[in-house]
Amino acid sequence: MRTRTAAGAALLLVAALTGCGAEESAPSNEKPQAKTSPSVDCSDTSLGQAEWVENCAGDSEGAGTGRDGGEPAAPPADETVHVLGDPALTVGDEGVGVLEMTPSSVVFAKESDGNDPAKDVFVVVTVKKRPTTAAPAEESSPMGPGGWQWKAPDGQALGEGDGESYNVVLGDFSASGTIQPGSFVWDAEAFDLTAAQAKGGTLVYVDGEGTAHQWKMPEQDSGPQVAEVKKDLSTVG
Repeated sequence: MRTRTAAGAALLLVAALTGCGAEESAPSNEKPQAKTSPSVDCSDTSLGQAEWVENCAGDSEGAGTGRDGGEPAAPPADETVHVLGDPALTVGDEGVGVLEMTPSSVVFAKESDGNDPAKDVFVVVTVKKRPTTAAPAEESSPMGPGGWQWKAPDGQALGEGDGESYNVVLGDFSASGTIQPGSFVWDAEAFDLTAAQAKGGTLVYVDGEGTAHQWKMPEQDSGPQVAEVKKDLSTVG
């Protein structure tokens, strides 16, 4: 009798435990909440450059990461090939701030202050640089991923300051350092090129996020500062 009672009690206990487990594992009718998507997905390669700069540049948490902490996403490439005088929005050095870059004049010179180019010609491009946000900004450094280049018609990239172009110094176009909001500066980029490299070339600027901005350059002196640049180039001492 005791044996039957004990066995019955054991069966009741197993049944109770089984029912409890089934109750806990029963599927819920509630649907999981959908993950809220961000207003701007910085990893979306279809974003325009201006929209990406406005929403993603300089954001330490979201810039270049899609704001989800995942793998860094490269900023969209600026596929527009500008012409002389066109402004382009660029990300500042180390992703801080936004600079509007406007190449305005180009001069082809055989010498600069008595210094001859190592190749055939100096190409000098004046550039207006202006912050467009409340943050100070500085152009990207050629020591990092950025800086200015000249792309020859055959695709060869040549660095600003190469050859004897470091000797090209213009008094009114020599700004450097951080640019404060509400102001702008004038600077000049100089290249030492062969005649073939200079003719039909493209000015390239790689900004603080690694995006390349391009301007197709005229094949002859052009722009409002040509006379001023030529005067600077011919002044010795």
